[in-house]
Amino acid sequence: MKSVSDNDANSPHSPMPSFLLGGGTVSTLLQSLDWDTSPLGAPADWSASLKTLMATILPAKAQIVLFWGADYVALYNEAYAPTIGAKHPRALGRPGQENWSELWDDLEPLLRGVRETGETFSANDRPFYIERRGLGETAYFDVSYSAVREADGSVGGVLCIVTETTERVQFQRRQAFLLELGQALPGMDEPEAIEAYALRRLGEELGASRVFFGEDLGDGQHLRVARDWVDGVTSLTGEQNYQAFAAQLHDQLASGMSVQSDFPAGTSADLCASLHVPVLQASGLEAMLTVQFHTPHVFVEDECLLVQETAKQVWKAITHARAERALRASAAHLEATFAELMALNESLEERVASMLSEREAAMLQLHEVRKMEMIGQLTGGIAHDFNNMLTPIIASLELIRRRPDDIGRSTRLIDGALQAADRARNLVGRLLSFARRQTLKPQAVSLAMLVGDMRELIARSLGPTIEVVVQIDARLPSVLVDPHQLELAVLNLVVNARDAMNSGGRLLISAGGADTGPPRPEGVAGQQLWLQVADNGCGMDEEVLARCFEPFYSTKGVGKGTGLGLPMVQGLAGQSGGGFAIHSRPGEGTQATLWLPQGEPHVVDAGSPAQEPPRAREATRVLLVDDEEIVRHATALQLRDLGYEVSEAASPAQARALIAQGLVMDVLVTDQIMSDETGAQFAHQLRQQHQDLPVLIITGYANLSPRELYGFEVLRKPFRRAELAESLARLLRISA
Repeated sequence: MKSVSDNDANSPHSPMPSFLLGGGTVSTLLQSLDWDTSPLGAPADWSASLKTLMATILPAKAQIVLFWGADYVALYNEAYAPTIGAKHPRALGRPGQENWSELWDDLEPLLRGVRETGETFSANDRPFYIERRGLGETAYFDVSYSAVREADGSVGGVLCIVTETTERVQFQRRQAFLLELGQALPGMDEPEAIEAYALRRLGEELGASRVFFGEDLGDGQHLRVARDWVDGVTSLTGEQNYQAFAAQLHDQLASGMSVQSDFPAGTSADLCASLHVPVLQASGLEAMLTVQFHTPHVFVEDECLLVQETAKQVWKAITHARAERALRASAAHLEATFAELMALNESLEERVASMLSEREAAMLQLHEVRKMEMIGQLTGGIAHDFNNMLTPIIASLELIRRRPDDIGRSTRLIDGALQAADRARNLVGRLLSFARRQTLKPQAVSLAMLVGDMRELIARSLGPTIEVVVQIDARLPSVLVDPHQLELAVLNLVVNARDAMNSGGRLLISAGGADTGPPRPEGVAGQQLWLQVADNGCGMDEEVLARCFEPFYSTKGVGKGTGLGLPMVQGLAGQSGGGFAIHSRPGEGTQATLWLPQGEPHVVDAGSPAQEPPRAREATRVLLVDDEEIVRHATALQLRDLGYEVSEAASPAQARALIAQGLVMDVLVTDQIMSDETGAQFAHQLRQQHQDLPVLIITGYANLSPRELYGFEVLRKPFRRAELAESLARLLRISA
């Protein structure tokens, strides 16, 4: 017969037993469970060993589940609950077989082995097939299953400590698959063989039913499937319509979106799920890579990333093989033509030799164009990743610098780190400008004011042996250019002039309109102003002058120049809508002239910002969206240091969930390149409900067009605290 205290302890209104406290929502759930239906019975009647163990498990931060008794009743802490997804909370206090039925044949022998032998079972990256988000999936865990003994020495249950490693395992498999493709494809000459091999390997890797490339036919409606890989379904080769796969599929792919389609039972003979990934080039949508399943399937993030990376890698190999075949065909055609001409008239030998020479020159030019394209892609890609690394470095160091301790040495080290990071940022700017992939922010800039503000820096860079003369009329119209990039270009030209005047000399910086000064370079049209940096140094001979715009070409000693200075200036001029030309003779000096489009009469001061950046004047709420945790954390610290209230989201989907829960914001700050969708796309959709919402796009990516950014305000990575503050101030109209 139970005592009064026992009955009170088992009452739903009695206080929570002390050994069930400290577990957050799981503790609350344990209190509200109907224990009369559980094989364990009421908590008050549990054994001392189980009570002690639960007091330890519930507040723990590790992911722990306990299977107790012969029925393997599941008890777990709050850290473990997300691991089983939709099984929580119904699995709490119930026999394991009820909720782990899909993997019970795999899990039960492991638990029974520990229970019967008392020996611990452990494994790394152990796969389990589990249904936790509707459809089943294979997840991987580091596991340790240990026996828990009762006071009499018998095994009462199995304590399972787990750590999910699914994301790491999938990443390693994805990288291994892409590495295999990268090693196999270069050895194939024919595009058909490349396509067939890649489709087969991707289908086998994902367990798909059909995989194919659909090449866009240019009319916005049709695509052609040349070949596909199928397993148990019919082939889909031939001309197809985008609408047959999904509504608005072409427009979504052309905007850079990957599209998933589900087919309800009975609507398709052999399909249940599809993933369509776009292949985009400078000319637009070229093709899509489609993966289809004839059974229900949920595409996890790792699969989407694998298909996207495969699409880029394989299509690049296919187009390269096609170009190689076209060159071979062209060569064969020329050789056949040559044979025919020789047979008809030996006097045509000279003409054939000329044709072969032209072909050789064309192939050489094609090689150079492809080389420059590869260098441009390389610099743009490196700069993107490099910028993402620089942003948290600069942000963290600045915040530490603003709150120094009393150790002077730390302050000096922090200053040196900031200087090094700024030098790296300048190098990234040079790479992007050379690649013409820099996201520029053109403004109306006064040449006289910009050069005047730089004069002290120029004088320090040149030294006392070089005379500096500036001849720029302050009444000149403004030019439309990114002021920071123009400053970098001028500084590059000044440093080059200094290196050409080892024994001292005279540097002249001048500017003027189209009616005065040097002739325009070919292809420069419209209203333009010129800015010239001239020296009386050693000059350049014809060979050096012909190669001076080549990337990484330098006549300076090792370690004294990157060879990117003049290509950077040329890239800035071309991307700004102007031109660049150099005239030089040995012993007579060099004149480097930059042509820039004329801007509006209003001039924006290109000088340096105020010493103290503008802060938030009142409680201003910022929603910060960035899928890079380290970048998001550093940016959030900067925003809070400037006086803003910050809510963070790791993806647009998470941001939408916060808004749906009632989050109110005054301004949106979002990264541009994210895995699910771009920041500009997310902001554009958000503007449909919040028409006047200020938006700041932060990007380390290059070559973004205004159309892709929907005209939003842009801040380039890496950025300083002052640049972030000024961008928000412009959006919110905060005066310094």
